[in-house]
Amino acid sequence: MIAALPRWVRGLSALLLLLLLCSAIQAQDQRVISGKITDQKDGSPIVGATVTVKGSTQGVSTGADGTFKISVPASAKTLVISSIGFGSTEQSISATTSDLAVALTASNSNLNEVVVVGYGTARKKDLTGSVATVKEKDFNQGIMSAPDQLIQGKIAGVQILNNSGQPGGATTVRIRGTATIRAGGGPLYVVDGVPLDGRSARPGLNSPGLGNTPDANPLNFINPQDIASMDVLKDASATAIYGSRGANGVVLITTKRGTSGAPKLDVTTNFGFSQMLKQLDVLDGDQYRAALKDYGLYKKDTNDYGGNVDAMDAITRSGFFQNYTAGISGGNENARLRASIGYYDQDGIVQKTDMKKYTASLNGNFKFLENKRLGLDINILTSQTVEHVAPISNDAGFEGSLIGMALQWNPTRPLRNPDGSLNIRKAPFPETNYNPLAMSEAYEDRARTTNILASLSPYFKITNDLEYRFLVSINYGLGNRKAQMANWMNLQGNLDRGWAGILDNEMTTKQLTHTLNYNKQLNKSLYLGATLGYEYMKFDYNGHYQTARDFPSNSLPYWDYMGGSSVASRDMGSFIDPTAELQSFFGRVNLNFKDRFLLTGTMRADGSNKFGKNNRYGYFPSAAFAWNITNEDFMKSSSVVNNLKLRVGYGVTGNQDFPSGASQARYVYTGPGTVRQIQLANPNLKWETSTTLNFGVDYSLFKSRLYGSVEYFIKKTDDLLINSKAVDPAPGYLGWSNIPGTVTNSGLEVTINSEIISKDDMTWTVGVFASFLKNEMNDYFGPPIYTGAITGQGLTGATSQKLENGQPINAFYMGKFLGIDKNGNAQFEGGDPNNVANKYFVGDPNPKTLLGFSTTFAYKKFSATANMNGAFGQEVYNNTTQAVLTINNLATNKNVASSVYVPSLHEVTNAPQPVSTRYLEKGDYFKMANLTFSYQLGKISKYVRNSSVYITGQNLFVITKYTGFDPEVNTPKPVDGVPSFGIEYTPYPSARVFMVGLNLSL
Repeated sequence: MIAALPRWVRGLSALLLLLLLCSAIQAQDQRVISGKITDQKDGSPIVGATVTVKGSTQGVSTGADGTFKISVPASAKTLVISSIGFGSTEQSISATTSDLAVALTASNSNLNEVVVVGYGTARKKDLTGSVATVKEKDFNQGIMSAPDQLIQGKIAGVQILNNSGQPGGATTVRIRGTATIRAGGGPLYVVDGVPLDGRSARPGLNSPGLGNTPDANPLNFINPQDIASMDVLKDASATAIYGSRGANGVVLITTKRGTSGAPKLDVTTNFGFSQMLKQLDVLDGDQYRAALKDYGLYKKDTNDYGGNVDAMDAITRSGFFQNYTAGISGGNENARLRASIGYYDQDGIVQKTDMKKYTASLNGNFKFLENKRLGLDINILTSQTVEHVAPISNDAGFEGSLIGMALQWNPTRPLRNPDGSLNIRKAPFPETNYNPLAMSEAYEDRARTTNILASLSPYFKITNDLEYRFLVSINYGLGNRKAQMANWMNLQGNLDRGWAGILDNEMTTKQLTHTLNYNKQLNKSLYLGATLGYEYMKFDYNGHYQTARDFPSNSLPYWDYMGGSSVASRDMGSFIDPTAELQSFFGRVNLNFKDRFLLTGTMRADGSNKFGKNNRYGYFPSAAFAWNITNEDFMKSSSVVNNLKLRVGYGVTGNQDFPSGASQARYVYTGPGTVRQIQLANPNLKWETSTTLNFGVDYSLFKSRLYGSVEYFIKKTDDLLINSKAVDPAPGYLGWSNIPGTVTNSGLEVTINSEIISKDDMTWTVGVFASFLKNEMNDYFGPPIYTGAITGQGLTGATSQKLENGQPINAFYMGKFLGIDKNGNAQFEGGDPNNVANKYFVGDPNPKTLLGFSTTFAYKKFSATANMNGAFGQEVYNNTTQAVLTINNLATNKNVASSVYVPSLHEVTNAPQPVSTRYLEKGDYFKMANLTFSYQLGKISKYVRNSSVYITGQNLFVITKYTGFDPEVNTPKPVDGVPSFGIEYTPYPSARVFMVGLNLSL
């Protein structure tokens, strides 16, 4: 796969070598002065500050850690140190001066924030692309098992949904909408310079009769308390440096580092409890009896058992939560270390569900040699998560998984018999009304996942302006899962047999990255930054499983004596994905002319064995320009405008998030001596290509009391990737292919931050993050593509969404429900909605508006922070009501939703419940995500240098008309690899959380 270096790489290499030679030519009568420039307010390093010899053009810029080295003539007496947004200062030097420490006073600290970009950092004022940053102090508070939840509602254009209320459950993250028609539309995550695989090593599980349980969040291995900041790259001019993995945006996670000074111990602890956010409105025992009588179905002791039972309450609880993190840091300018350990323990609100997470991290920054040109950075993140998972699935049949069983349990029927035994019926079959409490006790599902992310990065400053860095990393994940169902549970196929499974997965990602970074103030007016790099990544993923039935005893967990099962029931299997390799060459050039005109150009070439042999390499260029209007002479006298910058960027990115081996001929072992081909080779398979045009305005007004940005973007994705089965269901050797068609996303993003009150003892800040989005598919002329699987009795193979020209991705496509006629029959426009001709495009699951709101009020040592987020203009399909709570349940001894029982209107109880707008609801919502009250105790003893206490409420309320559990929902219901969106099906319910916390610095 490795080919000769592309021409542009050779050219950029020659340029850097020429600059290196020029930099090496220095006068012999000069001396070197080193130092560090910091912000006087908090001591943080100032990146890109200019250090010049007074009276000359000789100067340098500070690096990412605020340090500099400058060669000065022996006659030099003064250095001039300045940075936009800070006051300028002159520093006297003498013949003996060799080291300086200078603190600058900030006049506009927001502009000088350091932002992490691909393979480097930049000052916020120097950005030309769309990059948003959230620092630790602005993170969301509450139960956060993974870092993506920290920034929910904090960035315009970014939507984060919790797919499941299960502790550690996966999330859906969309940056500027959906641009793909197959699974894998999430962003690329990069942790301390290491791009992640994007998958979790925890094995998936399809339990017999129950279906697939939701995935785990692949970011669970990171302790949110170890994160210093998160930077989101949104447009192609920012993400093109990541090439074929950057089309859906990039999230850069930077963990905390050691600080210079005496050792410091930071301790964080919080604990609290959680409760169900919302109960669905179903009939209670008395209402159910009345409904049976109303419909003429009442039979004493047959469907009325005399009780009044809340089955959902029986399988749920108030879950306790506790979290502890301790971090130690310290050192000096030559050696800084930070180590941390964490313990996270969360009980789920569903009985027998929980998650425990043990984390440890170590990072160090070292400098060697007398001139400190040689350095070494190390980072290690390790974790182990232990989960107990409930039998709550995405695709259970009409019998329902645990939540469905509880919702449709006959509320007059006790869950336990008078003697305390579980009320389950072994005959007659088929029994379809399963006792949810029995299922909870009969089912066990334990998962253990171990992760290690380690990197080693030596670097050498060849000159004051040129640095070489090498990064080697490994990300290893090992997942083990054991599950069983006791043989006394009367689920069909399980009674008197039992079932157990053992599954193991292993995932490894290796990375080698070489970079050269050149940063120099060429003269008084022109600054040049250049990056050249090579990267190699290798991805391996494999696993195996074994399952069995017919266990003779319940005295031990079945998985501990699999040999006791019947031979005929045993099954085993394994998989190994073809090794995926990615070889990349990349470069970036930044030019800054008088801090007025900024130009950034990037190019990346990706070679991947995922692609077909005719498309081994993809090329991803970008360019962006910015004009700092504030620095023009006509703006310098303005007392209102502190900063005004116009940006425009264009770039091409790719999406190669499809299975390894997708372009290869593949075979499967089907038995002794038998191998069957399951996929033809596709030599022309390539990545999806996204081109983005971005316009932005950054502003800061009234002495930076009001600041933010306004952006408009248009993004077009071509060469759409799809599993061929989705467009060609005929039997054959299926595989992946590119199909014609374009997905267009466009939108307007507005960020407003305001310091309404800014006094010594009182502050009040408000942030608003709004996005107005549009999504549409065009230029596709192939067979129809259906997705959005709907589950329930009589709904096998039913779908709710269709991809169509002129429609948004995942547009709802179904019958139009007109109501119930006087005879109790459902009426649909055009007649029978099961007829394709009588289906219509009726809604959009993609929100048209995303809104985030954040405010903090502080008075002396007290502060209050509220974070809210919402989405508007979308529909949600309530498959929960349709599948397990329809009026038909009255005839089958099951409960119904209060909304479907209308005493004055007798709907027939044996009619089909087709996919229709009857279950399509407005999904608008606005949620109080978290509310925190804190008090700064400060120094409380000679040992405790700083401390604070706080109280947090999470998911306190939701303003919505949606009748399901939570409008912030996305139950994955794909069809042949084509993802769905905006469907609820008996999910693990969301929780409301109350928490108390304490922070200490020793």
